[in-house]
Formats: sequence, structure tokens, C-alpha cells
Amino acid sequence: MTQVQMHGINNCDTIKKAKKWLTDAGIEFSFRDYKKHPVTVAELEDWASKVGWEVLLNKRGTTWRKLPATQQSNVNEATVFELLCDNPSMIKRPLLLMHSEQSDAQIQAFVGFKPQQYATIFKQ
Repeated sequence: MTQVQMHGINNCDTIKKAKKWLTDAGIEFSFRDYKKHPVTVAELEDWASKVGWEVLLNKRGTTWRKLPATQQSNVNEATVFELLCDNPSMIKRPLLLMHSEQSDAQIQAFVGFKPQQYATIFKQ
């Protein structure tokens, strides 16, 4: 059996859609709100090792667009994790982590939400 953890921001429309999809599909999951339970650099580095730091960075949101152009152009793997810790709204949502209950080892990570993508992930 696999344990599913969703990470994001509770009032995000995409998070709401993803939660509804999982609930409607009968898939149990836990949810972590970045605003209430901030992420650490170590967590971000771990997630990035699975999906890539570029995937974690949401460049479509207003938080990113409000950054000075010089700061945007200087974002790289060495600077992105502190930036995301300071601005959790810039972490692309949702992030799903799927763990094996037997070993508690992380086995997969997925970023974003599309119904077809979730249907494939959960073989629905």
C-alpha cells in the first residue's frame, strides 16, 4: 500500500481541484500547507533531486513576477532553495509524494495537477 502526501497552499484553486479529484477517486491522502508548516531547504533539495529544481519553481505566479528582473535572472540551483523557503507561493503546486508504507521510503514525486495525469498515476 502507498501513502500519498499532498503539499501546497490550502486556498490555491489547483490544490482544491487536486484534492477533489483524489477524494472523488477514493484515494486517501494527507495535506501539508506550506503557509502553516514551512518547508526546509533540505526538503526542497530532496524534492528537487526527484523532479528537478526548475520543475519546483513556479514562474507563472504573481510572486515570481513581482521579483526584480535581476533576481529572476540570477536564480539557479545554488540560490533557488532559499528563495522558495522565503516565498513558498513560488513552489509549483501541488506536489505529491508517494511513500511505501512498509519501508517509509519515498518512491515517487509528482508536480502539478491534470486529471489525466492523476488517472495515470493512480491507474484510474
